[in-house]
Amino acid sequence: METSAVFLNATTTIGGGFHRHTTTASLLSRNPYLTTPFSFLPPNKQLQHQLRFNLPNTTTTTTCGTNIALAVGVNSPVSSVPSDTVDINWDTIGFGLVHTDHMYTMKCSLGGSFSKGELVPFGNIELSPCAGVLNYGQGLFEGLKAYRTEDDNILLFRPEENAKRMIMGAERMCMPSPSVDQFIQAVKDTVLANERWIPPPGKGSLYIRPLLIGSGSVLGLAPAPEYTFLIYVSPVGNYFKEGLSPINLIIETEMHRATPGGTGSVKTIGNYAAVLKAQGAAKAKGYSDVLYLDSVHKKYLEEVSSCNIFIVKGNSISTPDIKGTILPGITRKSIIDVARDEGFQVEEREVTVDELLDADEVFCTGTAVVVSPVGSITYLGKSVTYGSHGVGLVSQQLYSSLTRLQMGLVDDKMGWIVKLK
Repeated sequence: METSAVFLNATTTIGGGFHRHTTTASLLSRNPYLTTPFSFLPPNKQLQHQLRFNLPNTTTTTTCGTNIALAVGVNSPVSSVPSDTVDINWDTIGFGLVHTDHMYTMKCSLGGSFSKGELVPFGNIELSPCAGVLNYGQGLFEGLKAYRTEDDNILLFRPEENAKRMIMGAERMCMPSPSVDQFIQAVKDTVLANERWIPPPGKGSLYIRPLLIGSGSVLGLAPAPEYTFLIYVSPVGNYFKEGLSPINLIIETEMHRATPGGTGSVKTIGNYAAVLKAQGAAKAKGYSDVLYLDSVHKKYLEEVSSCNIFIVKGNSISTPDIKGTILPGITRKSIIDVARDEGFQVEEREVTVDELLDADEVFCTGTAVVVSPVGSITYLGKSVTYGSHGVGLVSQQLYSSLTRLQMGLVDDKMGWIVKLK
């Protein structure tokens, strides 16, 4: 019989109680990514708390070719009272999952309203196999960040916009949603409860992931009878391994991210599973990501897998307009306002592939990437490069303007920053 290795992490169900997760010693020894020593404990050992973090460059590849960061357990004193510091090399942290201390949870029934939620230890949640989110994909998520400043304050960037977008998405997916005030307070509580995981100034941010899922059991196709609002967090660095260096995109001509009348304009979970196949194929060929076209004419730009797209021509910046198939990105909205404030002419309109290939500069925006310059676009086997493989001047200018605002390095004349201290 193989020895069982116990991950030192108390996983708490939403309903309470603890579960111990085990794997086998031989499996650990065969996994080249699990290089950290694990403790092998007797089954009756009670485990209270364990720090877990993602080691640099610990990735594996799925059948779709997508690189996924593994959450790796590490040895540290088992204690119900966490220390003020965490054992992370902030200089090498990437965009991978790091298991933190607490998460937030709140429930309501169909037709009801969310009531006061609570913070619980980070861990697994308990769902029925009949849960609406598992059977019919009734789920939404959001993404935002918290930054630590030099004077040790903590800043959120436009959390009310995430709350409003979740409300809009919930209406489309026939789900109740927390109010704007409930959403923002839950985010604040979760961030402060995990304050020690916020990277030092300039070393990254605390990524905040709110989820809204149909957690109630349902067999026939119908809205779930119960809903769970959940928030967890993870410290992160750059989303693309290139950092601010230019990324390389390929235009997808066969598969589409969204269709008119569908759910492309809301942040529902199914939108992201649908891009994995094309994204995985692109990454296997050495591209950073995929740029999708509209599904009707197949010539107008829509989105990258999880980012909005912008093109620059002279002093003009253009981005596809929001018309039901494109997610109304909060970073997109912010970049438009910042660019206009800095004297650029910004247009939201249909943008063709021909315009893209003739642009002076191209960049993507999103919560995870902020601003990511595009170094090349490949379309029907032909590649177009932008600049001299460096960061474009407009991309650099807008990236600097927005990140300095997000990190509290300039005055917030836009009124976008929420201070937690």
